[in-house]
Amino acid sequence: MENAQKLKIVGDIYDRVHKANYEYLDFWLENTFLHWDFWLSLAFTLIPWILFILFRKKESTYRLLFVGLFVVIFASWFDFLGVVGGLWFYTGKVVPTIPSYMPWDFCILPVFVMFLIQFKPEMKPFWKGLFFASVGSFIGEPFFKWLGFYVSIHWNKFYSFPIYFVLFMICHRLSKVNQFERIE
Repeated sequence: MENAQKLKIVGDIYDRVHKANYEYLDFWLENTFLHWDFWLSLAFTLIPWILFILFRKKESTYRLLFVGLFVVIFASWFDFLGVVGGLWFYTGKVVPTIPSYMPWDFCILPVFVMFLIQFKPEMKPFWKGLFFASVGSFIGEPFFKWLGFYVSIHWNKFYSFPIYFVLFMICHRLSKVNQFERIE
């Protein structure tokens, strides 16, 4: 059953979202695209993956990419929720759409996690998780805030710390999975 009033209200909301996206695209084209912040964000997008290609443990590539994909999904989903919830927003984007900030969600975080997992594999994951959470919360977020790329509205870097820690611990556990069945 269709509810005509509901369809109208939701359609009006989507129309406003569509117009806001076009307004942001125009702003992005005029004020970000090919400006310094665009080029720096593009570097933050490409350099982590170049480093990963050069310095990964080749025999662990697929395992690391499996973990990296989990980071991308987790980080981009939480980032999306934060932006939609009005907790923060980004400037200097590589692309003026979702994901919220591609260099952080799709590049810096997953590559950082993958390097930590392959570095000193005998080290306790707890310590690596604390390191990852500390760097992400107390160095990464303030650095991107200083650059003007990240604007927190109703968020504090201390809130991020346990999220980053849990993310790393889940990723460490996923990196140990040996239960995949062969598909035939």
